[in-house]
Parts: sequence; structure tokens; C-alpha cells
Amino acid sequence: MSKKEDEDRAVNLANEAVRLDGSRALREAASLAPEHSAVKAAFLKIQSEDSVHTLQKLCGRFVLEQDEGAGKEALNYLDRSGAVPADIAQECLELVIKETNIKSKDLQDGIVAGLLRESVAAKSALAKRLLEGSTAAFGHIYGIGDRSASSIVDLVLTKAAWSKESDRERCEEDVFQLFLAKLLEVGHDYDGRALKGIARLLATDAGRLHPIIDDDTFDAILCSLDFRQPDEVRSQATLATAKYLELSGENGQAYLAKFIPARIMQGHSEDNILAFSVAAAVFPIVPTQAAALFLSEGFVPSLIPLLENKNKSDKVEQAALNMLSAACVDSTCRQAIKKHCVQWLNHVVKAGKDDRPGLAAVILAKVLDPTAPTEDNSTKAPQENGGANELIPIFKKLLADPRAASKQSSIEGLAYCSIRPVVKEELVDDRLFLARMLETLQASQPQSTTVFGALTLVDHLTRYLPVLSEEQKRMNQLKAYANASKAAPAPNALDEDAAVSRRCKAVVEAGAISAFAAISSHLSPASTATLISIMLSLTNTQSLRGAIAQQGGARLLLLRYTSITGTSDIDKRIRRTAAHALARILISVNPTLIFPASGNPPLTSTIRPILSLLTDDNQAEEGPRNLLPTFESLLALTNLASTSPEISDTITRQALATIEDLLLSNNTNIQRATTELICNLTNSPAGIEAFANESGAADRRLHILLALADIEDSDTRKAAGGALATLTSFEGAVKGVLKRERGVEILLGLCADDDQDIIHRGLVCVSNIISIQDKVGEEARRKVVGRNANEILENVDRTSSNNRPWGNLAKELLDALNE
Repeated sequence: MSKKEDEDRAVNLANEAVRLDGSRALREAASLAPEHSAVKAAFLKIQSEDSVHTLQKLCGRFVLEQDEGAGKEALNYLDRSGAVPADIAQECLELVIKETNIKSKDLQDGIVAGLLRESVAAKSALAKRLLEGSTAAFGHIYGIGDRSASSIVDLVLTKAAWSKESDRERCEEDVFQLFLAKLLEVGHDYDGRALKGIARLLATDAGRLHPIIDDDTFDAILCSLDFRQPDEVRSQATLATAKYLELSGENGQAYLAKFIPARIMQGHSEDNILAFSVAAAVFPIVPTQAAALFLSEGFVPSLIPLLENKNKSDKVEQAALNMLSAACVDSTCRQAIKKHCVQWLNHVVKAGKDDRPGLAAVILAKVLDPTAPTEDNSTKAPQENGGANELIPIFKKLLADPRAASKQSSIEGLAYCSIRPVVKEELVDDRLFLARMLETLQASQPQSTTVFGALTLVDHLTRYLPVLSEEQKRMNQLKAYANASKAAPAPNALDEDAAVSRRCKAVVEAGAISAFAAISSHLSPASTATLISIMLSLTNTQSLRGAIAQQGGARLLLLRYTSITGTSDIDKRIRRTAAHALARILISVNPTLIFPASGNPPLTSTIRPILSLLTDDNQAEEGPRNLLPTFESLLALTNLASTSPEISDTITRQALATIEDLLLSNNTNIQRATTELICNLTNSPAGIEAFANESGAADRRLHILLALADIEDSDTRKAAGGALATLTSFEGAVKGVLKRERGVEILLGLCADDDQDIIHRGLVCVSNIISIQDKVGEEARRKVVGRNANEILENVDRTSSNNRPWGNLAKELLDALNE
């Protein structure tokens, strides 16, 4: 190749390097023509550009060249790298926000929000702009996008971005007023953007900001509660309304009291829709005030002529149904609806369109009291509740409707109706319904009302009646005597344990546990609490525990226990209930099959939840302590301890003091279960050391164990004898036995028991202590002989059956003692 051709190629490569930022092309150009002026110029240009920060380059290309690829890279850089030098962040912010003709507004919005999120310097730069002219700066940033507008709220709430607190507070008030002004703009298309800023600022600093809201702005907030608005708009409007009503006191409530009647008085469909929408939204926020408006003279009776008007808008009917459903939160409002609206609601159920029949049916389910008993408390439906029972087929049909709103209405209505035992039976006997309900549960958003309603429905189907102590039963009888006009009804036969267990079996067989496992990690706290309550009910039936474990129930419970780290009462309650249900499964199923050695989570992770049940429940209601969780946790720990010495050692190290206290329980079942646990723990090194290390604590524990081997309950004696049979293989434990005046006597007493298993344990204990070498063994043999051992052992050898478990051990002991 000629020199001229080399130079031409070198120039082309240099130009390409500058255009594409290609160092490889530049190196090739330098090898062809290192002295050429174009090649040198390219070197100098690229060197100067190398000193420019990557984010600056990307933002420059995005703004100046409308390069969307560079914009995406800039956004990724901010999400990935985070930290940006202060001067670079300020320059990039100024560059990106000053350009108004950028095609990709979404990318611009993301870059601005990213810079303001990651850089205090960028926040300070925007703070300076707000101080210089809040209206212009706010309008510019607000118009870029939703994330940028939210960043303004972050800025005025971040004290570190301001040199003076007074400046921050002034700008916060300005920004709040500007958000309110945007809300008042006619026809603005920023769905929820202004409301989101208003709601966040009110939630954080409502005490200073709520007086800024006047009648016009509160009116605009209330109008945003229109049920036709997008969910995002209504949710933000609800938050803002709730915070304002909380702090404005009588002023806010007075305006609300005027708003709804004034709109209805207008008589137009739009006004009625707004009035009903606002009433529906505020019932959960201020139920007392909303109920007073609803029950004001003539309000409910006047609804029916309005709703029966053939010229009314369908949206008016929908808004009215929403309001009636919300009003059911108040018992007096339910009575008013039942008195004036049932006939119209029945008409909507039969002849309504779209989602309205389902919503009308839900309202009927709420107002037709499902808990009213029959005169003889039979399992038949009461005559006055026939209407409520007739709703069940309607709700089942709605569940088959593919529309989400129909499914929600079905689930909500059935959740109310399933309070009645006869409805519970009808639902669990319908396998197709159970399958559809569980399918809907899995297909719905985990934090939706549909999921909560479905879990509430299953909770009704599977909930057992509370177990009352004798004292609680007497108190209920006294209350019934004190209120003779309302005799306490006897429990319905369909709510007795056998019936509930049958329903639990149907729910498990329908695949409920698999459905629960699929959604459990994303539930709301209320839904999680309901789910764990269901799991406790399902695990009450021992025969179902294997199927529950097979469908993932044990892992579900363990993961929920470990994922909840809060300290609130509800968090503690959920964790304790989850641990209790897990303990029940571990009682009945081999733990190593559920949590194999190579699996995750490991079997050791179950120990801490089960141990938590050994202590008292401080959150329990006043009254006698419920010992069932403690008892079942002891059984589960006994099963766990049998799996490996490592598991036993872990239990001993973490809970020995608590277990020792439970050995002294005055409850026979607790004492027996604890002794059985000790029997398994003494097969591991830590358990043996706890009783045989010759310390004062070990002597005390051994003394307790000896005492338990001499009590009336045979199962406790058997477990204590089993532990002693293991421990007496060690000299330290033998010394502890010999220290006790009746130690040897108690061991010989085991040999004289009526139970052959206990006799076997006693013989092993005696054999162990007389087999010890040196002085300890000599002392043991001397004490054994002195306690009429020959007579006891001869009697055992003479009277025992041929299938005795100890074989010739009694005779061998006699021979050893008589040598």
C-alpha cells in the first residue's frame, strides 16, 4: 500500500474514531500515519473528551442530539452507579431541565428524578431555583413528569438540602400552594400528580400546611373522589381528605356536611354522582359524621324515587350502590337500608347490568343479618333470613364471571354469608365452588380486597369454636343469668369440632395450601394474620398434617415466621400463631422429610420458632394461660430432638433453663411432655453434660429427674427412667444419684413397677451404676445391696412374663451383686 493510501486510510480511521469514540480505530490510524495532522487532531479531541464525566456525555447527547439510547444509558447509570460528583450533578440537572423540546419526556423525567434522588448538590441547586422564583421553578419541574414532581416533595422535606430551615419551610408552603393551584386548573391531564404531592405533604407536615386549604381547594379534593376517576387519583384524594379531616376539626366536617346535601339539591346526575362518591369515600374515614349525614331526615327515603327514575344515569345508580355498601359499616345505617332499600336492591340483583347486580347482592348480604339464630337454634335457615340464603347461588354464579369486579362482589358477599353454619356446609360441599374460589385467590393481586375477602371466607369455613376454661364457662353463664331476656344460645351442631374438621378436610383436599403458598409472601398484614389463623385451624386435625406439609404448608409457616420482624402486637401474634401451626405439623410428620439435610431452609431453622412457644404469651387476653401451644411445642421439640444429636445440642443450648422450669410445672401434661423431651435430649453431648458434669446446676437437674421418676403418672416415670438409663452410663451422673439420700431407692423403685417398660429402664439404671469402676462403683453396689436389691430383683425375675424386654438382665444383676 502506498504512503498516500496509508494517509487516506489513517484520516478516515481518525474521523471514525472521533465520531464513534473508538480507541481501536485511532490506534490503527496512528500506526499508519503517526505524524499526520488529522490523526494528531483526533488524538487531542479524544483526550479532551476523556476528561468529561460519563454522565455529562450521556446527558449532552440525550439533550442536544435527541439520542434516546444515551438517555437510557444515563438513566441506567444513575440507577446502577448512584454517586455523582456535586459539580457534575448540578451541570447535568441544568442541562436536562432547561430543554423543553425533548421528545422522550419519560426519559427526561427519569433522569431529573434520578439526579435529585442521588445528589444532595442537585437538590441544593433546585432549592436555589425555588428560592429565586418558586412559581417558575415549580412549573418547569412539575411539567416534566410525575417522578420529577414527586422529587420536588422530596426536596422540600429534605432538611440537608437547605442552609436555613426557614427557607425550607417557606418553599414547602409555596410548593404546597402550587400543588393546590394545579389541582384547581381546569382540564389538566396529570392524573393524580397534584394530589400525590398534596397527600404526601399533608401526611408529613399537616400541622403547618392544612390551614392553607380553603373551601375551593377542599372542594377540588373532594371532587377527585368521584368513583369514575382512576384508582390512583381516588387513592391520593382519599389520603388527602383523611389527613385534612383529621386536623381541620369542625371546619372540615362542616364543609363536608354542606358539600353532600348541596350537590344532591342541584338535582343533576353529575352532582349526584359526586355526592354519593364522596359519601362512600368518607364513611371509612369519619364513620360517625358520615352516618349522621346518611341518617339525616329524609335522606334515605328520598334515594329510592331518585334511583327508580327511568331517566337516571347508570353511573348514578353505581355511585349510590357504592355509598350504600360503604354505609353498611354502621349498624343504624344498615337498619335504614334494610327498611327502605331492600326491594330496590332485589330489583337491581335481578335486572341490573354490568357490575351492579353483584354489588347490590353484597349490600343485601350485609343488611340481612346472617347471624340471627332460629327459635330452636336448628341448622335450618331462619325464615326472616330467607333472602340472605337466596343470595348464595347468585354469588356462586358471579364467581364464574370472568370480570374482576364480579368476582370481588362474589367473594365479599360470601364472606358475609359464610358466618352462618348452614352456608359453610353448602360451600364446602360444592367442590367446583372451592376450586373457583382458590383459582380467584391465586389470580388476584395479593394486597387486593378480593384476596382479603377470600381468606376471610376460608377462615369462616375452618374456624373452631374457642375452647373455654371452666372459669370462662361460669362467667358466660352468669352473664346469661344477668340478662335473662337474652338467653345465650347453645352452640350450633354445625360449628362443633367434628363438623369443622370435615370442612377443613375439604379445604385441604381442594388444594388450598398450594394456593396459599403461591401468594403468601406478598400479602398485607391483615391478610397475613388471617392466613396464619387458617393454617392453625387446618393443622388442628392430625390426619391432615401430612397433606398440609406435602403441599408446602410447613415451609409457608416457617417463611412467614422469619419474614415478620416487627414488634407490634399483631406481628407478635402472627409469629406465635405461625409457630404453633408449624409445631403441630412437626409433631405428626417426620421433620427430616419436610426439611431434608440438603434442603433450604435447613431443619435447624425450625427450632427457634418452636422454642418461642415455651414462654408465656404476653399478648394474651386476661384469664388462665393457654398451655396448648406450650404442650404442642414440647411434643414437636421431642420429635426434632430424635432426628440428630446436633439438633438436640442446639435445643439444649438455647432453651435448657426454660425446659428446666417446665419440669416443675403443676400441669401433668406439660410436666410429662417436658420429661419426654429431656429423655431425647440426653442422647446428645450437650444434654448429657447438662446432667452429668458434676456442677451444682447438674446436680439440681438430676435431683428433679429422680423426683420425676418417683411420681404417680406412669408416662412421666417412664420418660424420667429413660433419661436416667442413659445418664447413669456416665460417672458424673452416678455420683449425682449417690449424693441423693433416696437416689438408689428410686432406681430400685423403677424395677418394682407394674409397667414392664419402666422395669426395663430401672434394671438398666441399676446395671449402669454398679458397673462403674473404682470407689464410685463400690459405693453404688453397697447402697444397692443395702436397699433390698436382691429381694426386688428376685421378684422381677420370678414374676415377669416370658416376653420380658430385658431378657436375663435381672438374673445377671443378682449374680453380680452376690459375687
